[in-house]
Amino acid sequence: MTYQGEIVRRAFSQQALPLVSYGIPFSEACQSHMRELFKASRAFVICSGSLARNTNNLEVLKEALGTKVIGVRVGMKPHTQFSEILQIVGVAKAAEADVIITLGGGSISDGAKAVAIALANNATTREELFNLPYLLDGKGSRPNVKASTIPIISIPTTLSGGEYSDYAGCTDDLSGVKYQFSPPLKGPSLIILDAALTITTPIHTWLSTGLRAVDHCVETLCSLQSDFLADQAASRGLKRLIPGLLLTKAKPNDTDARYDCQLGVIDAMVPLNRKIYPGASHGIGHMLGPMGVGHGETSCILLPSVCKYNAKYKANIERQNYVAALLWAIPVAKDVLKSRGLMEEKTDLGDVLDAVIRELDMPRSLKEVGVGRDRFAELAVNSLSDPLLPTNPVPIDRKEQVMEILEMCA
Repeated sequence: MTYQGEIVRRAFSQQALPLVSYGIPFSEACQSHMRELFKASRAFVICSGSLARNTNNLEVLKEALGTKVIGVRVGMKPHTQFSEILQIVGVAKAAEADVIITLGGGSISDGAKAVAIALANNATTREELFNLPYLLDGKGSRPNVKASTIPIISIPTTLSGGEYSDYAGCTDDLSGVKYQFSPPLKGPSLIILDAALTITTPIHTWLSTGLRAVDHCVETLCSLQSDFLADQAASRGLKRLIPGLLLTKAKPNDTDARYDCQLGVIDAMVPLNRKIYPGASHGIGHMLGPMGVGHGETSCILLPSVCKYNAKYKANIERQNYVAALLWAIPVAKDVLKSRGLMEEKTDLGDVLDAVIRELDMPRSLKEVGVGRDRFAELAVNSLSDPLLPTNPVPIDRKEQVMEILEMCA
């Protein structure tokens, strides 16, 4: 069932779920689909702390769902801590929730995915979380793990895109290492997009997470493992995201530009859905985040330098040139690049990305986010445990390689 004005479509053409709904207020869509699609009556809501404090959106959702809301968790720390996952597992299990609804950003989305697979496997301790599959496991190493069963409805307010993946980045409180939990973990079954809702998202968060989606597109197009359909989606994503981000920076209330960004995120996540994995910007970023750096900010700092690093070793020059030309062909981006004194024939992809990121007033160095050289060695060692470093165009398996990139970002 759909409301008048609502559009419901598959996120990825080749699979039935997740579905994406947009065109009507988030509360109406959630109420309708919870009843008609999921036949659910016991909703556990996980809501962003800032959203709950600074807007009435949580109350709007609760009013729409009425007595079907049987529990609410307000706030999760960035990068999704193990301890908070376990807290929610205990409460949701006791409440006998039959659907999880998220209202907020990527950390909350990842948290819900981790909660769902933990519930399916009765994982209630840190040790039991490590019994769930994550990307460093060998394929098929945990055959007895049960798939997530409780459905998730995600109402995102940022552009990080985690709601479109069957992975969940979660941080072990004790070690500070971020693990990528993996299938049979399942992502949300329904994603509800409401551009008007996102106007309350702090502009810095909106733009930085949007650049995280740009990072997905760029690392796909620069990958030596990508394919035609992934490249096609990533190119389409950049053509939506770059203008959308620049326009919302200039006019934060422009809901059309915000919708373009939200649709661009779907395109950005197609490659991951096709098992085309990003590279060192994401891999190092996974470990930089737990040092207190925002999810999207890691991409702002790392992506241009990773591109320059790969170009230095001539790993993917042709693919980088394609991405740079694509960005120069976007009129609003070309205006920005020219206004910053860049000339197309004299700039590489790293320079182009640097200019766009600076135009959006995002951080461009580790120093700006409080990560000094005294932490580089720790960050480099932690990064080597991430499964995305070997998928970089220049495969990275040594501390010295990570340190070279970090020095470029200092």
